[in-house]
Amino acid sequence: MSDLSTELAGLRIERTPEPRSSRRWVLWVLLVILLGGVGAAAAWWVRHDRPIEVQVAAVTQRAAGAQASVLNASGYVTARREATVSSKITGKVVQVNVEEGMAVTEGQVLARLDDSSTRAQLGLAEAQVVAAQHAVTENQIHEQQARINLDRATKLLASGAGTQTDLEQAKLDVDTTEARISLLDEQVKVAQQQVSVARTELDNTVIRAPFSGIAVTKDAQPGEMVSPVSAGGGFTRTGICTIVDMASLEIDVDVNESYLNRVMPGQDVSAVLDAYPDWQIPARVITIVPTADRQKATVEVRIAFKTLDPRILPDMGVKVTFLKPPDASTLDDRAAGPATDRPPAQATTLVPKAALKTEGNTTFVFLVKRNVVERRAVRVGGADGDRVEVVAGLAPGDQVVISPPATLHDGSTIVVR
Repeated sequence: MSDLSTELAGLRIERTPEPRSSRRWVLWVLLVILLGGVGAAAAWWVRHDRPIEVQVAAVTQRAAGAQASVLNASGYVTARREATVSSKITGKVVQVNVEEGMAVTEGQVLARLDDSSTRAQLGLAEAQVVAAQHAVTENQIHEQQARINLDRATKLLASGAGTQTDLEQAKLDVDTTEARISLLDEQVKVAQQQVSVARTELDNTVIRAPFSGIAVTKDAQPGEMVSPVSAGGGFTRTGICTIVDMASLEIDVDVNESYLNRVMPGQDVSAVLDAYPDWQIPARVITIVPTADRQKATVEVRIAFKTLDPRILPDMGVKVTFLKPPDASTLDDRAAGPATDRPPAQATTLVPKAALKTEGNTTFVFLVKRNVVERRAVRVGGADGDRVEVVAGLAPGDQVVISPPATLHDGSTIVVR
C-alpha cells in the first residue's frame, strides 16, 4: 500500500497559483464594458423621441345651407304644466286609480276618499229641506183657513152680528200666518244651501285630474290620510300623484350675461339630449326672461321644441346650440329666382378652435398621421360656436391635435389618450 501511495503522489501535477493582480485586471475590464453599455443606452434614450400623449378630434363639415352656431349652452327639459294633485279636504284614501306612467285625461277620477260621514251629512241636510217644506205646506193651509175666518168676520161686522174685535183678531191671524210662511220659505232656502254644501263636500272626496297628461309619481296608497296642508309628522300625505302635461315640455337654459346679445326671441336652436347624443332636435327661442341671477351672472332663456317626441322626458339634461340667423343677402338670394339661377351653396369645413395655433401671421394645426403629427398651415374664416371655419388646408375627417402641448413639433411621435 505504501508503494501505491508513493506512485500516485508522483503522478500529481502541481498547479502554480495565478497572481491576484491578473484577476483584478479582468474585473476592471468587465466593469468598463458594463458601464459603457449603460452609457450608450442612456444616450440613446435621451436622443430618442418619446411619444407625447395628446387628445385628438376630427375635422367636421357643415352641410350646405345649414346655419352656423353662435353660442352653446346647457340646461334641462321642463314642463310648463305640472301639478301635484291633492284633495281639498282631509280624509282617508279608500281608492287610487293611477299608476306611474299612466296617461290620464282631464276630469278622470284619480282617487276617492272615505265619504261615509259626508253622505250622512248630506242625508241630514236633505231631510231638513223636506221638513221645512212640510212646515210651509202646513202654514199655507192655516193661511187659507185664516182668510176664510177674516172674510166671515168682515161679513158679520157688516151685518151687525159681529164685533170689531173679532175682525181684528181674524186679520192678525192672517198676518201672522203669512209671516210664518215667509220665515219658513227662508228656512227652506237655507236647508237647500246646506244640501248644496254637503254635495260639494261629497264631491271633494272624489279627486279628479285637472288636465290631461302623464302621471309621473304615485304618492298615496289606500288607507293613508291625505290633507291639502302638511299636518305634521310623517303619516299624512299632501298629494295623490304628480301629473305632467307632455305637450308643454320646453327647455330652460342659463345664458351668461356676456353672450346674451347673441340670443333673440324666435331664434333657431339645435337641441341634443344627453341621453341621445346623436339626435339633433329642432327648436326655437320662446323668450328671454327679463331678470338676471346676480350670483351666477346668467339670464334664463326658454326654448320650445318644434316637434315633440315621446323620448323627451322632464328633467332630462340637454345641450343647445343657438344658430346664427340667415344673412339678409341669403334671404335676398332665395327671393331672387329659382335655384338654377343661383350658384349652389357650398359645404363648410369646421375645426375645433382649441386645435388652432398661431405664430406671427401663420395659423396652423398639428395633423395626425398614424402615430406621427405633421404641422399643417391653414386658412380660417368665421367662428361657429366653439369651432372655426377652415377655408383651406384641411378636409373633413382629418384628425387634429386638441390643445397641443408646447413640446409638440413637426414629426413628433404621439400616443392618443
